[in-house]
Amino acid sequence: MIDSLRPVTRAVTYTRWLHLVMATVLATVFAFVLPGLGRMETPAAAWLLVAPLPLLAALAALPGVRLSEGTQAQLLLFPRRRDEEKPDVVPAPSASWEDRRRTALWLVLRYELGLLTAYVSVHVPTLVVRLLRSAGGDRPLRVPVTGTLFGPHWWYAPLAPAVLALFAAFVVAAGALLARAARALLGPSAAARLAALEERTERLLEHNRIARELHDSVGHALTVAVVQAGAARAAGSPEFTRQALAAIEETGRHALEDLERVLRVLREDAQPLADRPSLADAERLLAAARGSGARVTAEVTGALETVPGPVSREGYRIVQEALTNVVRHAGPVDVLVRIAVGAAALELDVRNPLDAPDRPAARGVGGSGSGLRGIRERAALLGGHAETGVHKGAWRVRVLLPLDDLG
Repeated sequence: MIDSLRPVTRAVTYTRWLHLVMATVLATVFAFVLPGLGRMETPAAAWLLVAPLPLLAALAALPGVRLSEGTQAQLLLFPRRRDEEKPDVVPAPSASWEDRRRTALWLVLRYELGLLTAYVSVHVPTLVVRLLRSAGGDRPLRVPVTGTLFGPHWWYAPLAPAVLALFAAFVVAAGALLARAARALLGPSAAARLAALEERTERLLEHNRIARELHDSVGHALTVAVVQAGAARAAGSPEFTRQALAAIEETGRHALEDLERVLRVLREDAQPLADRPSLADAERLLAAARGSGARVTAEVTGALETVPGPVSREGYRIVQEALTNVVRHAGPVDVLVRIAVGAAALELDVRNPLDAPDRPAARGVGGSGSGLRGIRERAALLGGHAETGVHKGAWRVRVLLPLDDLG
């Protein structure tokens, strides 16, 4: 019982109701301008449903109208979500004709639903009062709008709270419907969401790469400095102390150069997305690996051009890192590269044989290198996962990246 009454006690129910009935301002203007529309009992009142529609379509073509409607919707339909990182509606002017079309649909829906809500809000209280006055009395019941007369009956009294309950349910449902429409029509388009996702993904990947570089350079410098300082103190030799200080100075200088380089990258604009290689450029990776002596066999299935930008670019980096590890640790061996574009996921599979356990390739079996760690981190940032290790006598790097969440 308490759960069923909870929507009625929420403040958002009434702010959404206010947002709906505000749409009647335009209908009121038309009712004053066009004779007969002000009397809702007349058939001419039906024109209120269609007369303002051309004006609403014209208003939707103005970029600022979408900004105004988005601001109102954010404040009244989602009053507690306007400060969240991902609000339901992002107020912004229309940037395309698709935005204008969606704005027009929103204006029409808000107007029609608001007119119906205002109509019910005016006549339901009147009906409730007449039900109570006619219950147990001699006063007949006159139904609003139609003017139909009914004789007095005692059971009109219990009908009054039922009518109010139905009215409350209608207001809650109308507000929820309007909020859902606002998410679809005033929220970012599919193209805008994909662009925002690409930007966020690129930013996360760039921050992750910079963090790895800082960890490698600064962490190495600090380790050397601590070890050299401890050794100099334990040795007690002026000559050894001088050499240790020189080593600390040299290492610190290189670390400062690396730090300055990283900070310079942060201050500069990022490389345009269109200039970054993707899986469509994977042939250059295969050619480079073959030039290093590896015998590369490639299997590509599916349309690479359908892979979303973030996945395609990071997939390129993953294949690049996997081939680099093969060339660096295994040398001129046979390499199988498989790139499969499925309906829901992209599969990347790079494998090379492990003929002798004492070969340099065996050192990578533990999977503790920074290259393998970078592959796993890239996969995790895109919601996928990576498997690295020995598989059927070969060293294998297999990565699955989801596609359905980015479409």
